[in-house]
Amino acid sequence: MNRKLRFSKEHQWASEEANGEVFVGISNYAQESLGDVVFVDVPEVGASFNQGDRLGTIESVKTASDFYAPVTGDVVEVNKELIEAPESLNERPYEAWIVKLSVRSAEELLALMDPDAYEKFVDES
Repeated sequence: MNRKLRFSKEHQWASEEANGEVFVGISNYAQESLGDVVFVDVPEVGASFNQGDRLGTIESVKTASDFYAPVTGDVVEVNKELIEAPESLNERPYEAWIVKLSVRSAEELLALMDPDAYEKFVDES
């Protein structure tokens, strides 16, 4: 899947679709930090979140880590494949999305880091 990605400081990515919705996932840096993912707790379809709100939890063999809404929106879909194959977040971090949100603020999405800015952010962390 070829996506135009934007990144949050919490290592989530967002990819805007033509209809004003975004796929949300975790970055390669995040999945490497977590280690082998064994479980993903996702929100209910229809739930509303503000930018920065906790969306759910990702559990790995090393730790459990919350993941956050990179933009304000409502959950329109969750990736049910992660229930059976949570390791896909490790194998394909930029294809294995977690939730799809309807975006309420295009400005929030535009304010996220582009891939070059995110790479610099990670390097400086």
